[in-house]
Amino acid sequence: MEINANIEKLSNELKLSTITERYHTIATTAAKESWTYTQFLNELLQLEIDAKMKRSKTMLTKFAGFPAIKTLEEFDYNFTVGVNSKQIDELASLEFIKKHENIILLGQSGVGKTHLAIALAYKAVQNRFKVKFTSIADLLALASTAKREKKYNAFLKTVIMPSLLIIDEIGYFNMSKEEANHFFQIISKRYEKGSIVFTSNLVFSKWTAIFANDKVVTTAILDRVLHHSHIINIQGDSYRLKEKKEAGLFSSDILKNKEEITENSDKNS
Repeated sequence: MEINANIEKLSNELKLSTITERYHTIATTAAKESWTYTQFLNELLQLEIDAKMKRSKTMLTKFAGFPAIKTLEEFDYNFTVGVNSKQIDELASLEFIKKHENIILLGQSGVGKTHLAIALAYKAVQNRFKVKFTSIADLLALASTAKREKKYNAFLKTVIMPSLLIIDEIGYFNMSKEEANHFFQIISKRYEKGSIVFTSNLVFSKWTAIFANDKVVTTAILDRVLHHSHIINIQGDSYRLKEKKEAGLFSSDILKNKEEITENSDKNS
């Protein structure tokens, strides 16, 4: 009894919580099945490391701040054009993170850009990479607040910290000159130091408008974003409209009208 109590005490001091909780059960099983000391020790240590890994992944997932959990297995390659499953499988090896490379996902709203971004990031979390998801609006709001409160350097340090940063929805609004400068600072800090996954509804030729029509800043940003990058241009209808159509809430005419509006917009731009 004293030995058992001492084992629990030592385990607690070493912060081996799983061994503390499971020691008696495993010891009973080991005695019944005549395990060797090595088998017994191996089982205890394996349980401890498995539990630590699970806790670590849970914490990293929470830190990432995903709006929802998406996986690569859920992505419908048959619905979109421009997404090569072989390329996605290669990216899923996560070598791009180790090499500090970027991924740029382009396409209109609803084609699966954010799904792929989250799915790759979630894969990274499962492999214990530190990841952070943010929309461009939230990121710039944090930057502006940090600047106003004289905490800008601390903010930039938090931007560098994750191995992978996902910046969602670039192009859904045009930035002010100050916001464009914030974005440039963020990109510059992470350049060749950490990977970024970008999602945007606009092709690069239209990015100047995003960054306050400042060609110098836009060129400087694109120079860093596109260097060491993987570009995936996704085409197709919106997943969300597809689901509504299948549910009988939208007709095919609505989808057709959406396509015509997009085409006319491209011609007039």
